[in-house]
Amino acid sequence: MRAAVLTQFGAPLTVREVPDPEAGGEVVVEVLAASVAPYAAEVFSGERHYPLVPPVVPGIGGVGRVVHVGPDATRLRPGDLVWCDSTVRSRDDALTPDITLQGWSSRGEGGARLARYLHDGSYAELMRVPTENVFPLPAAAGDDPARWAALGVHVIPYGGLLAGGLAAGETLLVNGATGNLGSSAVAVALAMGAGRVVAPGRNQAALDLLADRFGPLVRPVPLTGDEAGDRAAMSAAADGPIDMVIDLLPPSAPSSAARMAAMTVREYGRVVLMGGVGMLGGDDLALPYPWIMRNSITVRGQWMYPRTAIVGIIRLLASGTLDLAPERVRSFGLSAVNDAVTYAASHGGPFDRTTLTPPAR
Repeated sequence: MRAAVLTQFGAPLTVREVPDPEAGGEVVVEVLAASVAPYAAEVFSGERHYPLVPPVVPGIGGVGRVVHVGPDATRLRPGDLVWCDSTVRSRDDALTPDITLQGWSSRGEGGARLARYLHDGSYAELMRVPTENVFPLPAAAGDDPARWAALGVHVIPYGGLLAGGLAAGETLLVNGATGNLGSSAVAVALAMGAGRVVAPGRNQAALDLLADRFGPLVRPVPLTGDEAGDRAAMSAAADGPIDMVIDLLPPSAPSSAARMAAMTVREYGRVVLMGGVGMLGGDDLALPYPWIMRNSITVRGQWMYPRTAIVGIIRLLASGTLDLAPERVRSFGLSAVNDAVTYAASHGGPFDRTTLTPPAR
């Protein structure tokens, strides 16, 4: 098969023939569409220090058709249209499983061991995926698999909103709302029934886009850089208590920006941390102990999402409650993978999607 291979950090991906994945106990899937993250260039250059071990076929999940199923599959069949989830969990510790993002990243030595076994991702014609990471998709996804590849973006903030227990009618503040993941969090929260979403950001065009798409349910807040003033503006935009804050800021953001937004939450409120703040160095978050304790604040981290979140996000998409139609999708063939990476880096705004669409074998 043909695949895009990262041979070393800082070098372009090389499209070449590699052996087909062996059909062991896992599922082998023909890849129809895989998302290219806006920060993919930072990963492949080594700037983000991801624990990928070249040579590796990168890629974070995608839409595909089943080619082969293993003996532990009881419902999947060859030809099924499926989502291939990249978040692989070890099977030998149900309480604290090791995790790897297949073809992308991992956590700790246990995650690295998983990555050595399930080494390659979705930037290829075929991909080997654990059975439990393959999810049936509705037939409609087959009409536009490149658009449905955005599932891999939307499920991340969905996992954070589930972790924070977002309830219908609540007010949510999305820190990083003008980014690729943050804007997704706005859309997903409203699909889940949020009553109001406060969307702070510095990119006025992105704030206007959110307001145009979602109307008065979204309250944009242009940030000025004055911490006290910005916090007051966010609280005022909520027009009432902020029940929950989800932080999706990138690694380049300072911890002060995360702290400022977190401290707008009401007494007994929840704060979910999902962004990259501090991953490239910088100050710690340093939330005040007395404020957390005396206001009974819940602060939790959430890396990715539970497996059940995939089922939930598919239902939201299939019902149209979470609408993919307005998203701007640009697709590239596998041979143009480096063009796709470059394009994604300059088109990482709200609802901009870049996908690879390997040709049918």
